Amino acid sequence: MPTPAPGIPSIDTTCQLLEVAGVNVYRPNSTQYDDREAAYYSASARMDPACIVQPTTPEQVSQIVKTLNATAATNWAVRCGGHMAWGPAADIHDGITIDLAKIQGGSLWSDVYSTLEQFGATAPGGRTSTVGVGGFTLGGGNNFYSGKVGFACDNVVNYEIVLANGDIVQANSTDNADLWKALKGGSSNFGIVTRFDVQAFDAGDLYGGLVIHPLNTTGQVVTAFSNFVDNIVNYQAGSAFSFWSWVKGASESVIISALHDTTGTENAPAYAEYAAIEPTVSSTLRQDSHLNFAKELEFAKGNQNVWFAITVKNDPEILQFIVDQHNAFIPAWQEATGDDSFSLYTVFQPLPKILFDHGVEKGGNVLGMDRQTGNCVLFQVFMVFTGAALEPLARKQLVAYREAVREQSVKTGTDVDFAYLNYADKTQDPITTYGEENVAFLREVSAKYDPDQILQTRLPGGFKIPKAKAGTVTR
Repeated sequence: MPTPAPGIPSIDTTCQLLEVAGVNVYRPNSTQYDDREAAYYSASARMDPACIVQPTTPEQVSQIVKTLNATAATNWAVRCGGHMAWGPAADIHDGITIDLAKIQGGSLWSDVYSTLEQFGATAPGGRTSTVGVGGFTLGGGNNFYSGKVGFACDNVVNYEIVLANGDIVQANSTDNADLWKALKGGSSNFGIVTRFDVQAFDAGDLYGGLVIHPLNTTGQVVTAFSNFVDNIVNYQAGSAFSFWSWVKGASESVIISALHDTTGTENAPAYAEYAAIEPTVSSTLRQDSHLNFAKELEFAKGNQNVWFAITVKNDPEILQFIVDQHNAFIPAWQEATGDDSFSLYTVFQPLPKILFDHGVEKGGNVLGMDRQTGNCVLFQVFMVFTGAALEPLARKQLVAYREAVREQSVKTGTDVDFAYLNYADKTQDPITTYGEENVAFLREVSAKYDPDQILQTRLPGGFKIPKAKAGTVTR
């Protein structure tokens, strides 16, 4: 733990100051502290902070920020739901973690859906119920309704945010409009968002579920998925993503397709190619609530996680190449490590042009994908395994997987310069991929609302705004 300069409170003293001020402060080896650290779904994200502070009001968040500003020796992290798989994105060692679990920025999407269901409504949020509202929305927010309404961030009509100096302000299309736009994809670089006002809408049950096919149907699934992506502009109520899944103890991967019709229509024509794939191993297709479908996609907790994401054009040949890399990775990992604890998922998610057109219609975001002229595919890999000792090698091997795909996409003209922040690994720099104009805009907004750049230096976790004239980065 660093030694503070004379006259500057230590981290422990800072924790005490917050305790005296009436904020909930949890120390190591207490039940509350241990429970909150254990609640991260990814063991890779746990960093053992000096203390956890859990505010209950925006005013307490402001008080915490002002206290931290007076203690220059103390760095901090902000936890909304702990969406990112790696540390120190939402936790910090030798620092203080601000845990928003008790205020709206820290709500889980399960809380949102269960509340809105009572009114026959829902909102465009996480497809996994245990994902937190804050990090998910600030990074973009792909959702079941994306084809119709855009990312979750595009549907935020107002943010209540505690700035780096402790001021509480509102950001919307008329008040602090530049900050409102910057928060739509700009992550945690502008303050601590304590409330998200998201446009909800009337909604009944969806029709969908998980359909599993054997590995030898890869060609059929790739074709069905690619054609579905191109048809979203014509059927914006549909959602589909497919992932090649090697699960611990399996003899080979299977293909799981998550299919969700947000109108509740059973077997809509948009899914005809998926319906024709044979053979089918199993299916959970049914009428059900938004909440229950999000519960079906929950993650297992307590394992190490390494994720990454890049984007390619919607081209079946590059998708097939990616699957080939997935299939080759598994025996190579087993031979190199002898590890039998791992699961590997290679995921294809639609990023159609219409999704980003919706963002422009709703005031714009900073993701930069509105500059694309065609439909794209978000390629995500995540590896789950046991034991922190394996993480450096897992990351090295997965970076090689990612770069093999990138090189092939560049070679074939299917490369897209966009890394989705919510799935990016710490070896990536996703904000750089937003485009020079958006990065310059983010710098300007940061300088305006955080002139001392506290959030760029004292909040080291997550992805920072690239500095002007930055060197070469890895996408």
